[in-house]
Amino acid sequence: MLGLILIAIVGGLAIFYKKPLEDAALELPVKLSEKLDRLWEVAQESLREKKYLRAEKALLTILRVDERNATAYNRLGILYAKQQAYKDAIECFEIAQSLEPSASSLHNVGLIYYETGNYDKAGLAFEQALEMESDLSSRHIAYAKVQEKLGHDKKMIEALEKAVEIDPIPQTLNVLADAYERVGQSSLVNKIGNVYSCARYYCHY
Repeated sequence: MLGLILIAIVGGLAIFYKKPLEDAALELPVKLSEKLDRLWEVAQESLREKKYLRAEKALLTILRVDERNATAYNRLGILYAKQQAYKDAIECFEIAQSLEPSASSLHNVGLIYYETGNYDKAGLAFEQALEMESDLSSRHIAYAKVQEKLGHDKKMIEALEKAVEIDPIPQTLNVLADAYERVGQSSLVNKIGNVYSCARYYCHY
């Protein structure tokens, strides 16, 4: 009889604790998500305030929990680049690219290679970024800068003309005008003025 009573008590306790355990299992992912959100806030805020050690700790903690988080690797790469730890930055950007291919990761790799004077690799990275996303003038300008370093004037001009075509603002037009002057095509500078006038007044040909 005593045995039956104990079994009944154990069974009752199991039923009693079943729901709290299920609730705890549901709360765990929610708490984890909240913790990750907080870490992201800390990382972004620390980057803005140039508190790089704090930002690095937050990003590394995120990656311990979510080791395939491409965005965290990208942010970590940016952080290392700001500190001129270029080798670490490239490694982070390349990991991010392997996890989640994006034009931004490739562009960031290109910028690091450019900064360290590895212009061939920079050019290749920018080309791959442009293949994925070619509607940003900044990507074409970056590619043009590499081509200038490599002595490829024609490719430089073509890239800058494409940048102007996408975004004919004064800054972009001035970059192209300077490039025309440098390669001895000063006669084309007048063309820049016409493009600027049309951009202001929405001309159509």
